[in-house]
Amino acid sequence: MTENVVKDHPGEGRLAHAPSAHPAVPRAKVGVVLANLGTPDATDYWSMRRYLNEFLSDKRVVDYAGWKWQPLLQLIILTKRPFSSGKAYRGIWNNEKNESPLLTTTRAQTEKMTTRLKALYGDDVEVDFCMRYGNPSTQSVLTRLKEKGCERIVFFPLYPQYGSPTTATANDQAFRTLMKMKWQPYIRTVPAYFEHPAYIQALANSVQEAYDGFSTRPTKLVASYHGVPERYLLEGDPYHCQCQKTTRLLREKLGFSKEEVDTAFQSQFGPEKWVGPQTVNHVAELAKQGHKHIAIMSPAFSSDCVETLEEIEEEIRDSFMEAGGETFSYIPCLNDRDDHIEALLDVINNELAGWLPVA
Repeated sequence: MTENVVKDHPGEGRLAHAPSAHPAVPRAKVGVVLANLGTPDATDYWSMRRYLNEFLSDKRVVDYAGWKWQPLLQLIILTKRPFSSGKAYRGIWNNEKNESPLLTTTRAQTEKMTTRLKALYGDDVEVDFCMRYGNPSTQSVLTRLKEKGCERIVFFPLYPQYGSPTTATANDQAFRTLMKMKWQPYIRTVPAYFEHPAYIQALANSVQEAYDGFSTRPTKLVASYHGVPERYLLEGDPYHCQCQKTTRLLREKLGFSKEEVDTAFQSQFGPEKWVGPQTVNHVAELAKQGHKHIAIMSPAFSSDCVETLEEIEEEIRDSFMEAGGETFSYIPCLNDRDDHIEALLDVINNELAGWLPVA
């Protein structure tokens, strides 16, 4: 084969013996995908309805029988919920970039991760991010990476604690995409990192920095996690237990007493029993017990989103203040803090073992 034909077929000589009509094959690379929950494209009724329909139709999120759930969802919930959800999103929307804070932060995390991984591995790695619901979709991102030559992909759901409605559904969507490919890349899914020392240290750093800036020390730190039905725990989902362990490890790292730190769960909906205590009620009870200043954080969220910026900062804050509380301090998610990025990088490097040279 002539040298000219080799140049016409990307792959640094991989196709030196292929016929001239062979499809181009890009140089082999490794892809890293940061996967987050999702975001509506806008806050209007139809954008919110599309997003909520995709989210609430996911059997991992609501596992009721379709014949029972879908009529309720389509005829009742999706006629009303887009208005209230749209209002909530408008209150936190990044108007400068016309996008949700979750999208802004996930992009920032990806940019920082790209810089670090490129410094370690050069052009052998491609970094991108996707959303389980909304855009950029999992399918579009995995397809794009495959077209760039990523024959191996590390797929990283950004959920520290494993949950069926979070980690599992993100992985499901990745594998659905692979099912449509003629040539599937090898893929590694990243396990939960709820007890990773660097993650716990980053959480502790964020708490200590916040406490150092308070004029009065909170008498209680509440670690508020997204809730799940209690049935999930009984059916084997480890999420509740992993949340409890994250809180314990954080408390131990901070050197706080058991009395100073509580675990609670937010975002409950529907009629069945959920794991508790429910954050919105728990903070009110703390106020009634005489706690005038509490701090609250969300260790299950890698990025601030509607559940933290709206639910915690408004609904849960109001519950505490109306019950007699005086100072409510929200400690932001780790977002694109450098220590958080370094923690995620450590997790990724572990999964890259054997695929790229040791960093």
